[in-house]
Amino acid sequence: KMAEFFTKIAPLNNIDKIKKPMFIVQGTNDPRVPVSEAIQMRDKLKGQGKTVWYLEAKNEGHGFRKKENIDFQRLAMIRFMQ
Repeated sequence: KMAEFFTKIAPLNNIDKIKKPMFIVQGTNDPRVPVSEAIQMRDKLKGQGKTVWYLEAKNEGHGFRKKENIDFQRLAMIRFMQ
């Protein structure tokens, strides 16, 4: 039952409900959210013609910690919001 519930609510299975542009921020070395899942989400959104920005830091894990990556993410977020 729990597996069915999680499958039902998974973002990847609810792409059609996403109406706003999405900005996905991903660390390549993320131990909690595999980069492959972020890429699947990005590609599925693009495949449905939705607006999606994707930022991946090759030297980060779950959440950005390095100043240069944090600064770049903040600038990208400002541009995305504009």
